[in-house]
Amino acid sequence: MVAERDEPTGALVRPYAVTRGRTRPRMEIALEALVETTVRGRNSAGQNTTGQGREQQYIASLCDGRLQSLAEVAARMKLPLGVARVLIADMAAEGLVAVYEPTSFDSNNNDAVGTELLERVLSGLRKL
Repeated sequence: MVAERDEPTGALVRPYAVTRGRTRPRMEIALEALVETTVRGRNSAGQNTTGQGREQQYIASLCDGRLQSLAEVAARMKLPLGVARVLIADMAAEGLVAVYEPTSFDSNNNDAVGTELLERVLSGLRKL
């Protein structure tokens, strides 16, 4: 039996409470999709007119003026990826953030574009 004094203190919020019990996002967002706060998101961040919670306000400030991937947002907020995906999908549906999905390379596309992208990524990694 756990005594009352052994109960955890502080603001422990379960992930399902943050997403209001939802586990599926309104739209599918890739792990590497980039998120950026829109003008509407910037304007409503201080006013809280859309009923944004603390998490949404933090996402808006985190992605304001700089692109962040879905994975980066989840990691910086220390939230499970699924929770961050639901929150960002909600914000995108309300026009508070813009989500830029990665381009897919299929067999109809020019293979040189894919190779060029991979070479740029490799070059960036080498610079690290």
